Amino acid sequence: MERHLRVFKNASFEKFARKEKLADSVLCEAVARAESGLIDADLGGGVVKQRVARPGAGKSGGYRTIVFFRSGERAVFAFGFAKSDRANLTSEEQAFFRKAAKLVLQFSNEQMDAEVQTGRLLEVNCDGQDI
Repeated sequence: MERHLRVFKNASFEKFARKEKLADSVLCEAVARAESGLIDADLGGGVVKQRVARPGAGKSGGYRTIVFFRSGERAVFAFGFAKSDRANLTSEEQAFFRKAAKLVLQFSNEQMDAEVQTGRLLEVNCDGQDI
């Protein structure tokens, strides 16, 4: 059975992405980098931090995204912030994200579909992109 990497974003991340005009293609590219082993920061417990570029700019002054990630299976964008707004996550925030990732990464595809149906998650369409 072929495994297919599915990419999601939670409702609060979607609001952040819309406000900052982050296209889904940029998220797909960040997941593709993680899938090929280019992870900006591994925070443990299935939580990675990936940089994404501002529209029309580079990654260094761009955004940081917190992604629940299991290679070959699932990526869920959970939180985003501009580097100019904050330096990093607190240890309490990192612990919270690790706990949340443990739950979400154990969900079955049916449970993920149910989360999409309720609107708590949105599936990102990365078709045609190399992931």
